[in-house]
Amino acid sequence: MAIQESMPIEVRAVGTVEASAVIQVKSQIAGTLTRVAFAEGSNVNEGDLLFEIDRRPYEEALRQAEASLQRDSALLTQAQANLARDVAQSKSLQADAERYAQLVKNGVVSKSQGDQTTAAAESNKASINADQAAIESTRAALESDRTTIDTAKLNLSYCEIHSPVSGRVGNLLVHQGNLIAANSSTALVTINRMEPIWVSFGVPEENLTAVRKSADLRQLPVSVSLQGDPSQKATGVLSVIDNTVDTTTGTIRLKATFENKNRLLWPGQFVDTALTLGTQQNVVVVPSEAVQPGLRGQMVYVVKPDQTVETRIVTVGLTRGGKVAIAKGLKSGETVVIDGQLRLSPGAKIKAVPAGSIDSQQL
Repeated sequence: MAIQESMPIEVRAVGTVEASAVIQVKSQIAGTLTRVAFAEGSNVNEGDLLFEIDRRPYEEALRQAEASLQRDSALLTQAQANLARDVAQSKSLQADAERYAQLVKNGVVSKSQGDQTTAAAESNKASINADQAAIESTRAALESDRTTIDTAKLNLSYCEIHSPVSGRVGNLLVHQGNLIAANSSTALVTINRMEPIWVSFGVPEENLTAVRKSADLRQLPVSVSLQGDPSQKATGVLSVIDNTVDTTTGTIRLKATFENKNRLLWPGQFVDTALTLGTQQNVVVVPSEAVQPGLRGQMVYVVKPDQTVETRIVTVGLTRGGKVAIAKGLKSGETVVIDGQLRLSPGAKIKAVPAGSIDSQQL
């Protein structure tokens, strides 16, 4: 019997499962791969150790940088001591130059003696300037040494490669014992983040307006089922509406996010996707078995009060859970045939059979 009930407004499509992050793990330094700390195809957590690279060259580089820092620190101390000495001498030499200048003026000493004391004072000033320059140069060298130490420590930390995300590792692409290059085009391993996970699917362009309007009002639920086992289902939410329509296919790409705690969804899987835009009230629905193909379109056999049947062309709407919404051609309360239609013709008389028997409606 045709009845009225609420039906969800759905847009169905075939979707593809995508990892929410695909990480290609590479080394930032060159060296020998000394350890692989995970099993291929296993789950890893953020921060887990994945690889170790030979540390010895980078430990030696750090020791050399620290030794350079100590040497330049000693040079700075020496340059500061020289400056202090020359500054102390400058006061005495300047006083001598001023005194001898007066003595020369008074004719007490010769002009050559006065010139010698003046030259000594000027030479001392030049020494002070040289000391100050040496100090600045040594300080610059110290800054360079500190930078070198920081770089050496950073490179040393790169000898351990940790997982940047929680996920599942794939096949190992470079094995222990190999010499690896920094930032090589070949990744050591690829990690797929599985929680959350995405499902990408396309819907016809004519659905774009309805999808956008519904998404502006609320978060839209998306359900998926595995193609090989429809009973395996997961529910997520619509998270992305692409910014352009694909002109070659006339579809708009959508993306839904699923928590995937049970790891039901796997990257690369094809799934049946249903996006729910809302609920349509008071819809006439019949069992999906009642709708049959006809010469003029889809049809149903309607049982009249005298137990004869007539064909009725119908406009079919949404389908869900074994029920079909009839947009046009049928009223609520009318009885339809759901089995044995191949033996029927308009005007044929039928006899109802209780539900659960071989035929629900038969001749």
